[in-house]
Amino acid sequence: MNLPSPNHPLNIGTRGSLLALAQAHETRDRLMAAFGLPSAAFDIVVIKVTGDLVQDRALKEIGGKGLFTREIEEALAAGVIDIAVHSMKDMPVEQPDGLLIDCYLPREDVRDAFVSPVAASLMSLPQGAVVGSSSLRRRAQVLLRRPDLRLVEFRGNVQTRMRKLDEGVAAATFLAMAGLNRLALSVAQTPIEPEEMLPAVAQGAIGVERRTQDMRVAEMLAQVLHTETGLRVVAERAFLRRLDGSCQTPIAGLAVLEHGQLWLRGEILRPDGSQTIAGERRGIVGDGAAMGRDLADELLGRAGLGFFA
Repeated sequence: MNLPSPNHPLNIGTRGSLLALAQAHETRDRLMAAFGLPSAAFDIVVIKVTGDLVQDRALKEIGGKGLFTREIEEALAAGVIDIAVHSMKDMPVEQPDGLLIDCYLPREDVRDAFVSPVAASLMSLPQGAVVGSSSLRRRAQVLLRRPDLRLVEFRGNVQTRMRKLDEGVAAATFLAMAGLNRLALSVAQTPIEPEEMLPAVAQGAIGVERRTQDMRVAEMLAQVLHTETGLRVVAERAFLRRLDGSCQTPIAGLAVLEHGQLWLRGEILRPDGSQTIAGERRGIVGDGAAMGRDLADELLGRAGLGFFA
């Protein structure tokens, strides 16, 4: 295998947020350890994406999940970068022709975190309090439990959202535990168990994208692939794909390996939080994609036409 070197480094593409950079560095560090390479054998290339540049509008108004990946994938297809590192919960369910994600790093904490300077939990917020979130899933899950609360748009990275809390824009917000852990941020937060609030599909998972025909990179990534994470994410994303999931659709899903089986839970919600439909599947670990599709079909059948309207 022709390994990268300081003279011919492997270019790793990423967004420019502190969390995205932490994930790119984790990917680099795992490849360094797997092949005994110095950090100089890798270049981390920051690529500006539309989702980070446009902060004054909701994601659904400007195009959904592809806003965080399009420019990076264009650079990958053009050969400007050799791999792209993504938060899998931001990824569209379909990759462009010629690109592939088949490498996942060990998954972090999948839970959401409730963050508030005035309350310890969602249920203890004052009547009519303002909650900030840009996630339709979280907004619907909040309104399902607390229809009295007022939801406001809350775009931006972790630091931006914490600043908005400090400024009193909202009384509470939600962050992913995975992001807080990867950034080693100790903020006042309460983790929310999946049984209470099911997380986003693929939350906490890092995926590494490559060109389909790049066998050198494929061989390298095979050495850092975390098989269990891959099995779980494949099931969850098959569920999402069948539902035609996007940032404009409130969908939650989580697969875990338990007692030698794959346990997949899924949930769809009306955007206003007025109704939720949930289900689960247990089966053979390698059947995750089929389980995801089957569970999605069940929930769609129970929902009927116009559920997401």
